[in-house]
Amino acid sequence: MTHPRLKTDLCELLGIEYPIIQTGMGWVAGPRLTSATSNAGGLGILASATMDFAELTAAVADVKGRTTKPFGVNMRADSADVGDRVQLLIDQQVRVASFAQAPKEALISRLHDGGVLVVPSIGAKRHAEKVLQWGVDAVLVQGGEGGGHTGSVPTTILLPQVVDAVAGTVPVIAAGGFFDGRGLVAALAYGASGVAMGTRFLLTSDSAVPQSVKDYYLSRTVTDTTVSKQVDGVPHRVLNTDLVNELESGRGKLLALPRAAINALKFRKMTDLTLRSMLTEGLAMRKSMELSWTQMVMAANTPMLLKASLVDGHVDSGVMASGQVVGVITDLPTCAELIERIIAEAGVVLNGLTA
Repeated sequence: MTHPRLKTDLCELLGIEYPIIQTGMGWVAGPRLTSATSNAGGLGILASATMDFAELTAAVADVKGRTTKPFGVNMRADSADVGDRVQLLIDQQVRVASFAQAPKEALISRLHDGGVLVVPSIGAKRHAEKVLQWGVDAVLVQGGEGGGHTGSVPTTILLPQVVDAVAGTVPVIAAGGFFDGRGLVAALAYGASGVAMGTRFLLTSDSAVPQSVKDYYLSRTVTDTTVSKQVDGVPHRVLNTDLVNELESGRGKLLALPRAAINALKFRKMTDLTLRSMLTEGLAMRKSMELSWTQMVMAANTPMLLKASLVDGHVDSGVMASGQVVGVITDLPTCAELIERIIAEAGVVLNGLTA
């Protein structure tokens, strides 16, 4: 039986059984993982940033064919066709739209009018205060331990700041360093309404990541990640590999820009984007993320280098986003087994606290 304290306002808002979110990891969070998470009682989030519109349409249909439970779609607010993507979510009655960078008020209003909840990811107290004014339904706050694009403030410091700033107006979802029931209880103690996990869901049997890559992740320790700016110009927590070491070296920095330009052309071909749309999207990124011209070009590194490892299985020539939690993960459960384990552990901890 689920402990009553684990039925939070986040569960009620999203229509889910347990306060556990699977993040929208590019190349990882496909229909199989997303639906498996939702079927297990959490909220699966489909990653769409690496999909063109036709691929996203097919992926949403695939998820709906696998589950009748609520799920979400992660999008980029600065993508050239974001309006079409928003309309797709509305038409298909997707429960949640999540964003790495918060969408503007007009986009939030359009999603709300269509019955879609909006949950942006944030990395600072001031960001929470801003998006709260725009009318978001919940916020996902990621501490520095988290994988992928991340900040420098640990979850244990950032989370209570955001909880205090939000002051109970919307649910707060904690991310960065979570993998078990103890972490879920800790997040609730800080005032969060649930947790979001990326690396832990990547390392499940429902994840489509090649087995050889999963084995590589499982062999890493808590000190085997690096926060690098050489991947795409902004802080990015990844596994510490030979390629990352090269990128961090003087020689790697010298080659970063031409390598990124080549990857930009590969990404254009893969997604059927026109040069005009890529330029439009790049300029929007440069403005919203305050990137330099060099960083804007380097941003093309991310999808291609992630694909090389997470899809193609080339651990020697790709980049693998990872939270520090990778060093304490030792198995590959199904999503159902993982969530059941976390909820059971959390119940034991909560009962122990009140005994």
